[in-house]
Amino acid sequence: MIEEVILSNLLLNEDYSRKVVPFLRDEYFSQQHHRIIYNLVDEYIKKYNSLPTKEALVIELSSKTGLTEQAFNDSKRAISEFKAGESQLDWLLDSTEKFCQEKAIYNAIMQSISIIDDKSGNMSKGAIPKILQDALGVSFDTSVGHDYLQDSDLRYEFYHRREDRVPFDLSLLNSITRGGLPKKTLNMVLAGTGVGKSLFMCHAAANNLTQNKNVLYITLEMAEEKIAERIDANLLNVSIDELMTLPKPSYDKKIEKLREKYVGKLIVKEYPTATAGSAHFRHLLNELRIKRSFVPDIIYIDYLNICASSRIRPGSNVNSYTYIKAIAEELRGLAVEFNVPIVSATQTTRSGYSNSDVELTDTSESFGLPATADFMIALIKSEDLDNLDQIMVKQLKNRYNDPNINKKFVVGVDRSKFRLYDVEDSAQNDILDGPVFDKTPYGTASSIDLKQKLKGLLS
Repeated sequence: MIEEVILSNLLLNEDYSRKVVPFLRDEYFSQQHHRIIYNLVDEYIKKYNSLPTKEALVIELSSKTGLTEQAFNDSKRAISEFKAGESQLDWLLDSTEKFCQEKAIYNAIMQSISIIDDKSGNMSKGAIPKILQDALGVSFDTSVGHDYLQDSDLRYEFYHRREDRVPFDLSLLNSITRGGLPKKTLNMVLAGTGVGKSLFMCHAAANNLTQNKNVLYITLEMAEEKIAERIDANLLNVSIDELMTLPKPSYDKKIEKLREKYVGKLIVKEYPTATAGSAHFRHLLNELRIKRSFVPDIIYIDYLNICASSRIRPGSNVNSYTYIKAIAEELRGLAVEFNVPIVSATQTTRSGYSNSDVELTDTSESFGLPATADFMIALIKSEDLDNLDQIMVKQLKNRYNDPNINKKFVVGVDRSKFRLYDVEDSAQNDILDGPVFDKTPYGTASSIDLKQKLKGLLS
């Protein structure tokens, strides 16, 4: 009955037809003659951009080859019986969407069964989750763009809507991101070796857990246990050295307090270096959802440069710019697909490691990475900052706010507990937004030249 209603309105109701044609499929119709009629209507609309009349449809049917007499007669009779109904458009659309969803799920289940029963091995069982996911994702999206003048009210609501973000526990990071990291974004931390990329992400992941968020931490550099050890030091408020000597009853007691206090989950997953990419992470997310009912609010990937591309084969004749940019694009696409912010890190170049004022151009391997990221900060350390237990944060790219506001600031660091914290406001007074001479030959020469000029003025 519903198939006949859909086909009748598809032929006689233009408003309805325009909205549902992009989402209907011939495999949704169980009767052969219904599939034939749908294909005739679909082909006519695509060719002439208008609905066919009954007469035109019968003529198209008569010219179609390969039909049995029974299929031809059933199709012709069904066309003659079509008549305009009086059902409301909203009801028609809702009923058609439900019909498409049910048929898509049924077809996906049947296809999955055929894959399981396939003895030849030609069909991979690994395709089943993707088939079911696509079927569950069937829905009508009738939006074809934003009309600047007609949709002004919607735009105004968007301006004043409170966007769901994942906040930091560091006040200046919240300030420069307008309250935290938005969903569907790729956020990068740039730093040299040993400066604090993993420290930053472990601290942020631990803090997210205390906000009752679900956190997924993917590591391609260190073992799962080493990441969990750093998060233990942060959340249990003990140093790494103290963890080694902490009695088991004391450790269990601290962990139990965390279980009682927080309802979020933090899962750490390890992959071998340079072997996993967005396709592996997508599979992991689906597995976690199905097996553990776990859907992350934020994902950390430690770190981007040692991921693999899912589009470019390892060993392909491509340069690092193209390869790293492809990885960044795939991870940002993953963030959009699963509606989460993704946080990752990248190394500085050799010259950037020794600079006291890191720039976007100091990104190693590919400048395509900062071109793809939504938000990018640099972590900078020096001997003076180390003596003060501080680390400098510099904005390099910011799509959430003006990057010139609080362009550079310092945060406190407790490396033994892998923890960051806000420092007193007076600590920011020594931060200069002017030029900082780096350790490159040009920077050193400029510094010496300036000192000589100052000495001449004072003498």
